[in-house]
Amino acid sequence: MKSLIAKIINSNASFAPLMLRVPVGLTLMAHGSQKLFGMFGGYGLAGTAHWMASIGLTPGYLMALLSGSAEFFGGLFILLGLLIRPSAAVVAFTMIVAIFSVHIHNGLFMANNGYEYALSLLAVTVSLLVSGAGKVSLDRLISSKL
Repeated sequence: MKSLIAKIINSNASFAPLMLRVPVGLTLMAHGSQKLFGMFGGYGLAGTAHWMASIGLTPGYLMALLSGSAEFFGGLFILLGLLIRPSAAVVAFTMIVAIFSVHIHNGLFMANNGYEYALSLLAVTVSLLVSGAGKVSLDRLISSKL
């Protein structure tokens, strides 16, 4: 079990993942807080649930809770560098769903509600999935104690 945990949290990367983790973690937390808490002009859980059900992502409440939690808590864990690989995998999956269920038919650009934002987040989370959290992270701190 210890070796499995070590494989999940081990990172030989440099400081580069930190440069990705901070802005992307904060952005994901803000986006998730729109869905979960109605902050920053968001619709909150009830409004997001209604919208998700209206586009066929049912049950809407569960889908809103899952996507909002993936973004908010995934963003928090990415920011902290905690369980980076599982967190990045959850966020990457969420972005794939967002791309193909909401944005793909609108083209690339955000001006048309396209998928460029979700694609950018997908690219960063896949990068973090491969590299790990880097030198400045809770994963690195935990790994040094094992």
